[in-house]
Amino acid sequence: MIHYLIIDDEPIAHRIIENYCEHLQHLEKKGSCYNAFEALQFLNENTVDLLFLDIKMPKLSGFDFLKTLPNPPKIIVTTAYREFALEGYELNISDYLLKPFSFDRFIKAINKTIDSSQNRNKNSITALPISETTSNSNSFFLRGDKKYHQIHFEDLLFIEAYGHYTKVYLKNEMIVSHQKISVFEQLLPKRDFIRTHKSFIVAKNKIKQIEGNRILINDYEVPIGQTYKENIMILL
Repeated sequence: MIHYLIIDDEPIAHRIIENYCEHLQHLEKKGSCYNAFEALQFLNENTVDLLFLDIKMPKLSGFDFLKTLPNPPKIIVTTAYREFALEGYELNISDYLLKPFSFDRFIKAINKTIDSSQNRNKNSITALPISETTSNSNSFFLRGDKKYHQIHFEDLLFIEAYGHYTKVYLKNEMIVSHQKISVFEQLLPKRDFIRTHKSFIVAKNKIKQIEGNRILINDYEVPIGQTYKENIMILL
């Protein structure tokens, strides 16, 4: 679990970050502070893994506060001022979010932050705009068409890489995602899904026929790539 603290003098900023974090099961709020002095007192009594830090705050700025910390946790700056980005990276922050920031951009910052500390912390987040939603991992949320769709593995037929996008084919619909197919390959359980081509991942139990270099799933034909034939042979 990644414990975080929000430090921002604007209550609406707290609500936005909290709402975003609720979609990510590995994040848990440890506290909220509305100025740097509250944060100093809080950190004297508590330990956190991640700070969401505003810059422009009364009495003591976010960066001046950061300079007082002898061993700071990971820092994601959340600010309306782009001109302080260079100074932030000189202070070894993980990412710099300009308000107002989208959920997609927020998740990229989270993943970048966690990835940078993977050697010390195994609680990595594989969410981007994909997040697992159930304890037994039988579904996930997927961003598509400016909405979040809950995708159940049992409804998933196959996934197709499509230029800079990915097409997710379900029983009754198709959703276009900005995620790379490699993200889906890591997310989907290997016992149920198989890579058949550099551009395709299919659900094993949805395969109707295997004929030559193609797989039939409902009315779709999915190709079998030369380098993935061994994967198919395991099924036979």
